[in-house]
Amino acid sequence: MTVVTLLHPGAMGAAVGRQAVSAGHTVLWVGSGRSDATRRRAADAGLTERPDLASALAESEVVLSVCPPAYAEDVAREVAGFTGVYVEANAIAPERSLRIAGLLPSARVVDGGIIGGPPKHPGATRLYLSGDATNVPELFAGTALDVVVLPGDVGVASALKIAYASYQKTTWALAAVSHALAAAHGVGDQLLAEAERLHARPLLQTESYPDMAARGWRWAPEMLEAAATLRAAGLPTGLAEGSAEAMRRWDPAKDRPDLPLADILKLLAPGEPTEV
Repeated sequence: MTVVTLLHPGAMGAAVGRQAVSAGHTVLWVGSGRSDATRRRAADAGLTERPDLASALAESEVVLSVCPPAYAEDVAREVAGFTGVYVEANAIAPERSLRIAGLLPSARVVDGGIIGGPPKHPGATRLYLSGDATNVPELFAGTALDVVVLPGDVGVASALKIAYASYQKTTWALAAVSHALAAAHGVGDQLLAEAERLHARPLLQTESYPDMAARGWRWAPEMLEAAATLRAAGLPTGLAEGSAEAMRRWDPAKDRPDLPLADILKLLAPGEPTEV
């Protein structure tokens, strides 16, 4: 059995922690100052609470970081001096993964990238790893989280995650913006009819837009990570930056997946921010 500290468990982090618990490991988290929603997620996932980070780290062989990308380096600084395995599993640019490795010289930093939703059944979600990932896949053996170790050093897994996200999330943002444009000119039904003829997903899947908008606050920084990665590779950044801007306009929809589609599209329209 391995003892793992999960830092700042959101929906994805708690779901990943649940998989490690189901594999027979102990997953710790620090509940001080956390919301009731986070506490419910942690309890449902079978996580074990500790009063402070120092006590959790003293027991742990592994630290797992799954948090919004903007906070990845701040989270790493919280465990400066840790001497175990630090799994950096956030959607960040490869350059930031390398910076985080530099912040933790006493730890064995493993780069990670999660593709797919919160793991529920095998084959749907993959955790890609790069660097010295020895013993990390065993944390999730036989669980719903598929682990793939990539050849290469820290930064490789992050590059794959960002490459995938720059396509997948930009496609959804482009589809929503297209519907907002059509709605502004009164041709929304006709655009949807063309999407049906073409079987064009996600242009066709408008029922998914409210849930996507509710997560826009988290996806916008991820698209900025994509832009930074593209810039470093000498590739165009405009698509990723435009996606980030569209997702920032969804800030009023944060964590509100029940909003009507019409309101979601109005948030994308130019002019004064829309109250919803």
